[in-house]
Amino acid sequence: MVTQISEGLKAEVKDLNFYYTHHQALKNIHLQIAEKKITALIGPSGCGKTTYLRCFNRMHDLYPGNRYEGEIILFPDQLNIISPKIDPIEVRMRISMVFQKPNPFPKTVFENVAYGLRVRGESRRSLVEDKVEKALKQAALWEEVKDRVQDLAFNLSGGQQQRLCIARALATDPEILLFDEPTSALDPTATSKIEELIMQLKKEVTIIIVTHNMQQAARVSDYTAFMYLGEIIEFDKTDKVFTHPSKKLTEDYITGRFG
Repeated sequence: MVTQISEGLKAEVKDLNFYYTHHQALKNIHLQIAEKKITALIGPSGCGKTTYLRCFNRMHDLYPGNRYEGEIILFPDQLNIISPKIDPIEVRMRISMVFQKPNPFPKTVFENVAYGLRVRGESRRSLVEDKVEKALKQAALWEEVKDRVQDLAFNLSGGQQQRLCIARALATDPEILLFDEPTSALDPTATSKIEELIMQLKKEVTIIIVTHNMQQAARVSDYTAFMYLGEIIEFDKTDKVFTHPSKKLTEDYITGRFG
């Protein structure tokens, strides 16, 4: 049974199963992703949140033996992005990912943000410069680095490096932005900046975020899915999930009585 949402859809997951060789990590997942909204994935460690997130940009294709079943349909063009007929590189250009720890490349600030454009074969310098500046502004970093774009990215603070990784993800104009625990390695001040940024970005892009921090999920997301043992236990608007969960397992997890 798919939990229906009343807003415009950006993606719909149908009968998704995922296997690490012979181990089934995701089981019969159905989920709708609302366009230009934030969907949070919560649940205990090892429940399948990151595995699920990485299906969206075909990260699992990088390792032999991994296998998808089912569909992840991307709207409006009705494209099944986990079909073996679809090039994973094309999917990654349309669906960008920001990881748990900042992972800038050993390049300048400018070249970090320009990386995806270079991969696409974009060589027009003026266009690349415009895109880099726009992405840095979207990531709320431009004012801090506009005089340092030729400095090495490693010279930035941890919070700035994570915003740089967000700018790098935004430079190719993705349709969906995936966040995997984006603030777990940051201090409270940097965390607050990233959360504010994520809430701003949903005006332009659909966002899916994995977080262990339930307060963060409650603060930033519009919809929340609670996962356990590779399955979606409950999915609804965030305020409903946190104030009136329909499943006891969800309530136990949210109130800290889990296990």
